[in-house]
Amino acid sequence: MISKKRGLEEASSSQKSKKPKKQDEPSREPAPKASLLSAEEVDFPRGGGTSLTALEVKAARAEAVREADAELFEEKDGKSKAGKKKKASAAAAGGEKKSDKIRIEHLNYKRLNLGMKIMGQVVGILPLALLVSLPNQLLAHVPITNISTQYTSRLEHMEEEMDTSDVEEDEDEAANSRRLPELGQLFQVGQYVRAVVSAVNAPGTNDPSGLSRSRDELAKNCRRVELSLLPGRVNEGVQKGDLKAGFTLTAAVKSVEDHGYVLDVGVAGVDGFLSFKESKSTGSEDAIATCRRSDIRDNRNKPFLQPEDVHVVKKPLYFQDCIVASVKSVLPGSLVQALVTDVSSDGVNVQLLGFFDGTVDRIHLRQDKNLKVGQKVKGRVLYQHSAEPPRFAIGLSKHLVDLDVRKVQNADDDGLMTVQERYPLGSTIESAKVAKLETERGVYLEVEDGLQGFVHISHVSDDHLPTLTNNGPWKVGTLHRGRVTGYHGFDGLLQISLKPSIFEHDFLQLTDYKVGESVKGTIKSVSDTALFVNLTGKIDAVIWPNHFADIKLKQPARRFKPGASIKCKVLVVDAERKRIALTAKRTLLDSDLPIVSKFEDARPGLVTHGVVFKVFDKHLMVEFYNNVKAMVPLKEASDTPNVKLADTFPIGRVVRVQILNVDSEQGRLVASIRQALASKEPIPDVSAVEIGDSVQGKVIEVHAEHVLLSLDPSKVRALVSIKNLANNRKMSPAQLHASLRVGDLVDDLLVVSRNPEKGIVIVAKKPSVRPSLPEKGTINFDTLTVGQLVGGRVTRHTRNGTLVKITAKVGGIIHPTDTSDDLEAGAPFLPVDTIVRASVLSIDKDKRQVTLSTRESRVNPNREHKIVDREIVNAYDLHVGDTVRGYVKSVAEHGLFVAVGREIDARVQIRELFDEFIKDWKPKFKEHQLVEGRVLGVDTENNKVELTFKSGDLKRDSKPSGASVKEGEKITGVIKRVEPFGIFIDIEGTKLHGLCHKSQLTDNAEADVSEALQTFRVGDRVKAMVIAAEKGRISLSLKPSHFAEEVDEGSADEASPKSFGVVEEGEDEEETSDVEGDGGDSEDEGQPRGDSDDDDDGAMQVDVPVPTFQPAAASSSKSATKPVPSLTLSEGFQWFGESHESDEGGHEASSDESDHEGEPSKKKKKKRKEIEKDLTADMHTKTPESNSDFERLLLGSPNSSYLWIQYMSFQLQIAEIDKAREIGRRAVKTISFREEGERLNVWIALLNLENVYGTDESLDAVFKDAARANDSKTIHLRMATIFDQSGKMEKAEEQFKKTGKKFGKSCKVWTQFGEFYLRQGKLEEARKLLPRSLQSLEKRKHLKTISRFAQLEYKLGDPERGRTLFEGIVDSHPKRWDLWSVYIDMEASQKDAQSVRNIMHRVLVLKMTSHKAKAFFKKWLDIEKRIGDQGGVDAVKQKAVEWTQRAAAPNAQ
Repeated sequence: MISKKRGLEEASSSQKSKKPKKQDEPSREPAPKASLLSAEEVDFPRGGGTSLTALEVKAARAEAVREADAELFEEKDGKSKAGKKKKASAAAAGGEKKSDKIRIEHLNYKRLNLGMKIMGQVVGILPLALLVSLPNQLLAHVPITNISTQYTSRLEHMEEEMDTSDVEEDEDEAANSRRLPELGQLFQVGQYVRAVVSAVNAPGTNDPSGLSRSRDELAKNCRRVELSLLPGRVNEGVQKGDLKAGFTLTAAVKSVEDHGYVLDVGVAGVDGFLSFKESKSTGSEDAIATCRRSDIRDNRNKPFLQPEDVHVVKKPLYFQDCIVASVKSVLPGSLVQALVTDVSSDGVNVQLLGFFDGTVDRIHLRQDKNLKVGQKVKGRVLYQHSAEPPRFAIGLSKHLVDLDVRKVQNADDDGLMTVQERYPLGSTIESAKVAKLETERGVYLEVEDGLQGFVHISHVSDDHLPTLTNNGPWKVGTLHRGRVTGYHGFDGLLQISLKPSIFEHDFLQLTDYKVGESVKGTIKSVSDTALFVNLTGKIDAVIWPNHFADIKLKQPARRFKPGASIKCKVLVVDAERKRIALTAKRTLLDSDLPIVSKFEDARPGLVTHGVVFKVFDKHLMVEFYNNVKAMVPLKEASDTPNVKLADTFPIGRVVRVQILNVDSEQGRLVASIRQALASKEPIPDVSAVEIGDSVQGKVIEVHAEHVLLSLDPSKVRALVSIKNLANNRKMSPAQLHASLRVGDLVDDLLVVSRNPEKGIVIVAKKPSVRPSLPEKGTINFDTLTVGQLVGGRVTRHTRNGTLVKITAKVGGIIHPTDTSDDLEAGAPFLPVDTIVRASVLSIDKDKRQVTLSTRESRVNPNREHKIVDREIVNAYDLHVGDTVRGYVKSVAEHGLFVAVGREIDARVQIRELFDEFIKDWKPKFKEHQLVEGRVLGVDTENNKVELTFKSGDLKRDSKPSGASVKEGEKITGVIKRVEPFGIFIDIEGTKLHGLCHKSQLTDNAEADVSEALQTFRVGDRVKAMVIAAEKGRISLSLKPSHFAEEVDEGSADEASPKSFGVVEEGEDEEETSDVEGDGGDSEDEGQPRGDSDDDDDGAMQVDVPVPTFQPAAASSSKSATKPVPSLTLSEGFQWFGESHESDEGGHEASSDESDHEGEPSKKKKKKRKEIEKDLTADMHTKTPESNSDFERLLLGSPNSSYLWIQYMSFQLQIAEIDKAREIGRRAVKTISFREEGERLNVWIALLNLENVYGTDESLDAVFKDAARANDSKTIHLRMATIFDQSGKMEKAEEQFKKTGKKFGKSCKVWTQFGEFYLRQGKLEEARKLLPRSLQSLEKRKHLKTISRFAQLEYKLGDPERGRTLFEGIVDSHPKRWDLWSVYIDMEASQKDAQSVRNIMHRVLVLKMTSHKAKAFFKKWLDIEKRIGDQGGVDAVKQKAVEWTQRAAAPNAQ
């Protein structure tokens, strides 16, 4: 049977969807009437006729053309027509998708648009703003007026209260205003928020937020972008229909009703309700909340949120159940499900809600999952970067989805820890791999699996890099050493710097600095009242005028120049105010006397340095470090009778004092200057020890012939001979010198004699009773027995131990593990040619060798010995889990072999060497190195042992669960978070955490627990008791009554897990070398001491910044280059100074060294490279010694004022004054006009040159040229300072008069002029300047000028006149709280407690907010503690209580 083919009309009808609509509609109606073929008709009728109409024939031909085009141009040959059609349609669809692929771009400040909704994370809370971290390492802030409309209204109402004239009404309203919560009560660091961009400030514009003046670097970086949290703006676009079950949105408490809170959700016509019963937090009309809604009940267009389904939370964890209904309701932070449509190296393209496009940046992907096209993922909406069509940025990171902080794996156990805990600020990352490079932004580094860091282009190198290249030193895959400088909280990235200079800073945060340590910084700014120094990039310190130098400086601006380096000592560290005070006094810098930084450091007889800060008629006050003060009576100040203390001891003078009396109850110290000068050092009392006493002591000094000891516990100094110790220890004096360290304990000493006049005793080692040794003539292999004591001489060392010659025919060997009972105290090999006494362990007559041991437990078996490392004979002596020590025998490819006994070696495989992965591990071990590990496995049959150096539990047991914590159990833990309602504590040894409610902090029910909460800090270790453990919730208590009967055993039982591996040795040696290096540095930088001029004694060294000259290829080298020696400036400006080599830059990276170890095949190539090295390259680091050297250096650094000035100095040294002038003129023409500071330095050098070597006419000409080329006021003030420094006081006064006449509207000019007069002792002329300056200055500067002159009177003139000026200020401006505060500080500096009390009584009578009152009370309390007494402290506390009760009384009524 012949099958019939499909009719022509069937073929055409099946493709109707492909025809245009206009042709399709008319073809449907006439077809059944005139052109429908019957079933019996054949496909090809005879004669070629057809029954189709002309329109149907035309449509069929057009369809055939389209099918032919699809076959010829869009499909491959060899497939069916149906397959070709499907492939063609699929290819067309794929082409459309490919052309519509969204480009993945990172967010930057230019792409932030006004009105953009974005998700952020709170990273800081200030009194007037929130600091927020945004995606892609952006920062922003939320002003206090952009929290909610209700909060802003309360703020405006509170401002009106302060202007109210009615006292009673003001107090009532002030009491109500105190209930306004602070931002710290509404938000917490780490909280995620939804926000709207309200302003984007261009760089360089005015900062309306005022954050640029903050000391916090993070706050300064947040000033550019302003956000808003107003619910009406954040929820804009959300309709009533979008409010379905599970929908989340931001809300603010609108009002408080009888049964709950009415919430403002920002949706027109819709209010929310939250009942008191279901509210978990304390009610507040200003709270910002996140609501989750389950049901709607229409009640006058106000739907009620059901209590069981609505939550007001401070934790953003409840974002996670959010359900999205439409595109308008897709708010930032919404949890959505998306479909992956494309995967690329820059990120992922997704599709959400079925048809909306989204992008995922590579940094917001989950690092532990590989995504594929077609995979469904969960993520959070970060922001919407396109409205038409709607396109969103999505975050898939685990911490974003869970709305938690970024966590990484703990290296010590299987737990998780935050990135900040794993990599603290300032920690060094030895090897980080470049994962991605963005040429204009920076570099992404892979720190570890799943954790990346970002290096901004400005932190890649110390040199300025406009762009990065893909084939440069930072190409993908290269390894680099970096340092953590911060965190990007939202993105979960580390902020890393690769600049070599960052490793030169010892500390990166303020709390790392210790009082009394020497630091080096850069002068940031100079003023009359303070000198500001930059210690690192983010930490600044202040030097007060009393600590500028050993003597008072008349013009500190002439001695200190911004940008110059300065060496100081840390004087005060104030962590609360984020301030460090330094001292630049040369006497304190060079002092090697002990410092007194707290009251407990002072003890009778101690000699130290102090600074005079207050002088009275009968006594004077001396200040030590950290504001510790002592009183020196008149009779102890000087031996001269009827001396006037004010003339002999000016304020700011450094004196040597001896502590006489310490009164712990009153906190009072009494010191003596006279006794300290007479004795230099106090003579210790030696009556505590008697001749013949058995004593022990610690080494404090090691000299050539003797050792100085401090005996315990009497602290009496003692001398012991080096030879006596060497003979007792069986070593030579030279070997004893090399092994003896400061701090070593020397016991078994006998007091031989005493010298009370010098305060020292002579001691010697006790003579030991030695057992008699058999004569060598009688020793042979037949007479030797096991356990016998023999003597011999060490001849040489072998791989297996030390060879000892007992007799001419008998020799022995001492295995490294048999040298001592404590391997760390001993050595694997005994010194050659030393005489030793040993015990026979075994005798091998065939090999004619004796095995010996010098262990004390073997030599003297009858005595008690402390055996740290026991003898191990075979594998039966070891068990799994035992801790053993031994010496590295060999380093193999697969690990180490460690000798733990004479006949047994242990193996340590590579995977058991370190807790973390270390690629190049071999350089860390060497033969005969002492190591410690734990037994991992024992094979007794084959006598094999496996060791591990890893820390942690060998069994790898899981952590205890909640059931293991029982009620009444006492635990230790670490504070995880501090909340207003209590403290969250992580229980040590578990993955559990509990809550200690604030009511469980103290046994006193009436105590103020809010203050107690502030004393706790995150990371503090605490001991608590479990009071409840139900349903996975653990309640803890910190009440002291729970631990009253418990004896504090210190931290011995709570020691951290023991670390294994290499046993560190020589730590004391390293510390000693560091101290010596610092000392050498200070000596190198100092000036010769031969000059007796007082100014030289008080002068300090200022190093002008020195550029580092390196070869062309130096940027890619990892080793630091030694800087060019600096020009030392003393006594203001000096042309000639010694060049001293700096010790900075001596740190070298060791990564290159370890890369080529263990490669003998490359030795010849390495030598050849060393021979071919360019020997002229080191000329860049040498001090210039000729004109050609300077010219060559200037070609590379034409804008360096240091080089030009040094060139001028070089010419002056050879009497080429005209040449020096010519070089200076050439310098100001060559240096770029943008380098204003560099040009100014050269002009100042020219002025100094003409002042010393020129005439008045040449100086005046240079002065006029400098005034035209620079800021005229600066040049005029510098000229006056030059005259002052050079001793030309008349010219200095004349110059100040000219400057005041020309720049009379500058407050700085008048205050410097007044200070000049005061330092010259011209009090009347200085006081006449004040009314003269007020005639010229603008009225807005009057208060500032009067305040400055008043402060100068306190410091340099008459304090009574300064008091009069301040009285006039506060009388006319009683609301200027800042001036009141300065007035109080000035009075406190006079150490007059009663005067401070009188001022405090006056200021606290005025109307003020509780916040201001609290500040004044706190200041008053601090002053009373410093200069007052206990009665004054109690009076301040009573006064504060009365003020609070008085302020709250009207509100209660």
